[in-house]
Formats: sequence, C-alpha cells, structure tokens
Amino acid sequence: MENNGLGNNTMNAERPVVLITAASQGIGRAIATHLSRQWTVVLLARSPEIVDAAELLGGCGVQGSLTDPAALERLVQTALQRYGRIDALVNNTGHPAKGDILSLTDTDWQEGFDLVLNSVIRLSRLVLPGMIERKGGAIVNISSYAARQPDLERPLSSVFRAALSAWTKLQAEYGAPHGIRVNSVLPGFVDSFPVGPAVLGTIPLGRAGRVEELANYVGFLLSEDASYITGQNLLFDGGMMRGL
Repeated sequence: MENNGLGNNTMNAERPVVLITAASQGIGRAIATHLSRQWTVVLLARSPEIVDAAELLGGCGVQGSLTDPAALERLVQTALQRYGRIDALVNNTGHPAKGDILSLTDTDWQEGFDLVLNSVIRLSRLVLPGMIERKGGAIVNISSYAARQPDLERPLSSVFRAALSAWTKLQAEYGAPHGIRVNSVLPGFVDSFPVGPAVLGTIPLGRAGRVEELANYVGFLLSEDASYITGQNLLFDGGMMRGL
C-alpha cells in the first residue's frame, strides 16, 4: 500500500515515529529517505522546502532553526499532535564555523555550542519524558570523527562534539532503566561534500563514505537488531582513525 503523505494517517499510525533534524540535504536528507521506508518521519530544517520534502516521504516537516528553542518545541508538538508518539530521535546538526583557534569570537563559540550541543540537550529534555512513559525509545546523535581526534582546522566541532560524546554516555545511562538506548555516530569524510585526493589518501578504504551507507548505519542503531547497543560513540570513517 502506497503512502501518499500527510493525509494517510491510518497507515502512519501503524508505524513508529522518528524525529530527524537538519534534514533538508546531505546526511540528514539521506537518513530521512532511508528511514521513511519503515518509519513515519517528522523533519526539521531551516529551508521552507522541508515541508514538501517531508510530505513526499510520507511524514511532515517543520521549518525552523536548531538553535531556536521554539522551533524544537514546534517539532515535538507537531509529532505528538499528528501521530501521538515519538519513538526515536536523530540529532543531526550540520557543521559549525571553522577558523583559527584564536580568531574565533565569543559569538562563534556560543553559536557552535547552541548548534552542536545545546540543541541536542534541549531536544532530549523534550522527548525523554514521553519515551520514559512509553518505556522505550532510541536516539542517535550524528557527531564527527573530531570528537575522537580533535582537528585544529575544526576547533568548534572538536570541542563540542567531544562534549556530545560525554552527553551521549550520560543520557544512555539515564535512559537505560526505561528501555531507552542512546548512541552517537562519528562520521569521517562522506560524499555530502567534495573530498580531495589529499584527504582520501588518509583513509585506508580509499574513498569517502556514502551518505546512504551512513543512513543504513543509523537505521541499524534505531532497530531492534541493535537492542543491546547503547552508550557508544561509533566511528564511521573507513578506518581513518588509527588509535585503538
């Protein structure tokens, strides 16, 4: 039976519901497309096109910024009002500004914090009570290899994604007694952006990861096949990280 979008509430009611942020393009869009095969997707992005894109995937979209608490509230309330439940959350945040470590301003650091870390904490506060009440749920945070190996070219990402790894551990421990699993995925270089020969030379597999592969990985972590995996910060880097 084909899912024609927002009007098909009967079919959507039979599916688990997943929130996905920064879902208009790249990694977020690939995850939304992959999960829409088995999940009802509720998407957030700054682009107004997110509403139509979500409808094409059989779900619904909310236009707004991750750094706007009101937009996050609208996302959660839209899902609850339309579908009555939230079973999973994928925190995808995009990339903060890059720059010389001493040239980044207080504003840059605050914006990086709000984008990469605070948005995840805020959404967790919004969705966890419902998951606790339902006695189950799964959360995947999209992070970066820089959480494991800080990169001087990416100081904001390195600092706040390392903190995101700590948050993932804490949230997983908090949620475990309630049947809630929390993991982070740490991508290396993926094909949502051009990857040059110099970078490819640092990757043992010799290529960038495909966003579809990353989406499959996220789908696995949300599934019952991963029911004993929680509190993990998992690399997706083609073997780029040499450390144990």
